[in-house]
Amino acid sequence: MNKLDESLLSALPPFSRLNRAQIRAILDLATPRRYDEGVAVFGEGLAAERFFLLLDGTIRVIRTAPGGEQIIALHIGPGQLFGIAPALGRDTYPATAMTAAESLALSWPVRHWAEFTQRYDGFATETYRTVGARLGEMQARITELATQQVEQRVAAALLRMATQSGRKVASGIEIGFPITRQNISDMTGTTLHTVSRLLSAWEKQGIVESARRRIVVTAPHQLVMLSGAEG
Repeated sequence: MNKLDESLLSALPPFSRLNRAQIRAILDLATPRRYDEGVAVFGEGLAAERFFLLLDGTIRVIRTAPGGEQIIALHIGPGQLFGIAPALGRDTYPATAMTAAESLALSWPVRHWAEFTQRYDGFATETYRTVGARLGEMQARITELATQQVEQRVAAALLRMATQSGRKVASGIEIGFPITRQNISDMTGTTLHTVSRLLSAWEKQGIVESARRRIVVTAPHQLVMLSGAEG
C-alpha cells in the first residue's frame, strides 16, 4: 500500500489537533491492512497487542454474555479508534471486533500507546473523549434492554444505524453497511422471528424497505415515534 499522506488524516478526531510533522511521525509507525467483510480483527479476551484506526468500512463490536450468547454492542465507523484497551486500563480486548463490511485500518503496537498519549496532547484528548462517548452509548443500550419494549428497541437500533452511517437514496436513508435481521436480533436482545415480524409490518406501512442485507428507512419520523424518542 502506498504511503499515506498526512492530509488524509488531519481532519480525523485523533489527529485534528496535531501538525503535519506529528501526524507523519505517527503514520510512520503504523501498519495498514485491508479486511474482508465478516473477519474478526481481534477477539474478546485475547491479549491486546495492537490498537487501531478505522479508515474505511464498519466495525461491529460484539460482547459475549454470561450465558454464552453474543450481543452486538455497537458499530464503529471510519475515522474512529478501536481496540483501545490501554485507554480502559486493560491488557486484553473487552470485546470482539468484526468487520461489518470490507474495511481498511491502521494499527500500532500497544507499546506506542503511552508515548502517543503523553507526547501528543490532541491524540490523548480525543481518545478519551471517544472512550467516554462509547461508555455512554453502552449504558444507553443497557437501559434500552432493561426498560423498553421490543418494538421500541428495534426502532431505536435502526435509527441509530441510519444516523451514524446512513446515506441518502431515492427512497430514504440507507444504512451504510450490510445488516441482517439476525444482526438486529443480536443488537436488541430479541428473537429473529420477532425482528422479521416487525420489519415485515413496517414495510407494509411504508416505514422501511428491507432486502437481503440492506435496509432503507423510508419514514424516519414514524420510526422516531415508534422508538419512543418523541411523545
